Amino acid sequence: MIKSFDNIPELADEYVLGLLDADEMAQVEGETVSNETLRRAIASSRERFLPLDSSITPMVVDERVWRAVQNRLSDDRAESAAFVSSANDNRQSVNRWRLAALSASAASILLAIGLGWSLTRTVDPVVIAVLMDDTGSIQAIVEDFGNENARVRLLNNVEIPAGKTIQLWTLPSQEVGPVSLGLLEGAHSTQLKGPDLPLPRGEQLYELTLEPAGGSPVGRPTGPILSKGYAKIPL
Repeated sequence: MIKSFDNIPELADEYVLGLLDADEMAQVEGETVSNETLRRAIASSRERFLPLDSSITPMVVDERVWRAVQNRLSDDRAESAAFVSSANDNRQSVNRWRLAALSASAASILLAIGLGWSLTRTVDPVVIAVLMDDTGSIQAIVEDFGNENARVRLLNNVEIPAGKTIQLWTLPSQEVGPVSLGLLEGAHSTQLKGPDLPLPRGEQLYELTLEPAGGSPVGRPTGPILSKGYAKIPL
């Protein structure tokens, strides 16, 4: 359980790299609703680690590796009378090992393939929209970067019937009408690459609908609205 949000940059990195447990992930996602600094830090971390996400196939490291690191750290602390740590400090130390290892791997891969990408480069979303269902519960958060890229994070489980898919829409203007930003792969958070649209604006509508597999056949929402919300411009 996260007791403090004082070190937001490190927490954002751990969140983006998947170093938090399920309860901590949920706690961070809940905090983003009201904590603008945390939202911006997460967006920055995602942008810095985006080349790693898009250039390699994710691999799952055997949990025994992390347990071995944890055991070694415990042994080292036992040998040093000057260093005393709680169980929570131990978990944080393991997370820092993971963070350092993944960061180093990301840097090596980027240098090897010559992307010329600076990991210190930060890009914030142009707008952020909190999407709610018809009961007023928050279902998703959409970050629109205004460069054909948008991220959607689902905060609650969504049941998808067979032959259906979730589609993200936005309304640039009444004249243009609703435009699809892409399909979600199952009920999972994802990054989408949509069409070239005008720069998103405050109060722009975003919504998730349930459509036939492959998306709406008419280029407009046809299925029930799962959640919707209006964009805000980060300060």
